[in-house]
Amino acid sequence: MAVGKFGTLINCIDGRSLIPIVTWLKEKYNLDFIDTVTEPGVDKIIAQKDSEKTAQIKTKVLISIRAHGSSLIAIAGHHDCAGNPVSKNEHIEQIKKSIDTIKSWNYQTKIVGIWVNEHWQVENVNSSEISLSD
Repeated sequence: MAVGKFGTLINCIDGRSLIPIVTWLKEKYNLDFIDTVTEPGVDKIIAQKDSEKTAQIKTKVLISIRAHGSSLIAIAGHHDCAGNPVSKNEHIEQIKKSIDTIKSWNYQTKIVGIWVNEHWQVENVNSSEISLSD
């Protein structure tokens, strides 16, 4: 098992969103490291349950949990997404659906939904954080 506290971020490939999210996750959850799983427009992929891509993402997340003991999974969407060019409201709905999909994976982790706004600031999508271990 790796040394340090890990979280897992499922994020778009757009590098503009990465630093704000990683910084926020590390500060808010007292994490040392963030494993990343990326796909263009990933919130849409998981929300629509694209079976092949979603299965690949799920496998990668499981590696993070098993190898690094990740205790948190974050799913993010962001402003100005080339891979999923929809409104903020649609992204928020996709993030919420993605949370439900991730919850169905039954990993014993906290699940956090994240929106990165037009100022590259992180907004927590969850009204209250979801923990499967509670």
